[in-house]
Amino acid sequence: MSVRRLGRCLVLALLLCLLPWPAPLRYLPPAYDPLAPLDLAVEPNFLTRFKLGRFGREPAWCLRRLRTFDAGFPRVEDRPSAVGCPIRDAVRVTGTEVRLSPSGFVATCPLAAAWVLFEREALQPAARATLGQAVVGVRHLGSFACRNLYGRVGARRSEHATANAVDLAGFVLANGRSVEVVRDWPRVGSAEAAFLRSVHAGACRFFDVVLGPDHNAAHRDHLHLDMGGHRACR
Repeated sequence: MSVRRLGRCLVLALLLCLLPWPAPLRYLPPAYDPLAPLDLAVEPNFLTRFKLGRFGREPAWCLRRLRTFDAGFPRVEDRPSAVGCPIRDAVRVTGTEVRLSPSGFVATCPLAAAWVLFEREALQPAARATLGQAVVGVRHLGSFACRNLYGRVGARRSEHATANAVDLAGFVLANGRSVEVVRDWPRVGSAEAAFLRSVHAGACRFFDVVLGPDHNAAHRDHLHLDMGGHRACR
């Protein structure tokens, strides 16, 4: 959805809240109320991106929503930093339906919330549609790294510096077969390449920034996903 169209939808939703409708029509369902916190268990709609953004400003809301899951998101202790790499309101993502390798990663709460929706609404549908089976494992390259963008001196801090990003390198299917970004992305026309591109496109629905091999050489072997506040899908 374009920024302009999303803006129009938000204005319309606010007007619906404010207009003097008869009592039975006055209250919107929570999923369509822009003032209500995002419910990660319901189907996404045109307000989902907006509400994910609010999680970054209202971490208590986000943490409460993640607690509705029985397991998979234990809280990580806050850690201040004198060099611009603090960890605040973070959790450890240990997987819901998929195994993570290495076992879990630290993530800001908004990143973890986006991961829940990505896994259910983008990753698994892409696997079933293009490869005919589910993903049971994800190989990642980590989330937290106290460094600047591309490791450059004088550059701003990377989203990895606050565990607000994660890099995905490969996926394991139910039959044991693996799909690797570095190997399979260039195989244009293959089912594996179609799957990876579908995953990339689906991730753009929930994460603020999604960068893949077509962006630059630094991302040739992984998909970068972050919740940095500006929008990019490359």
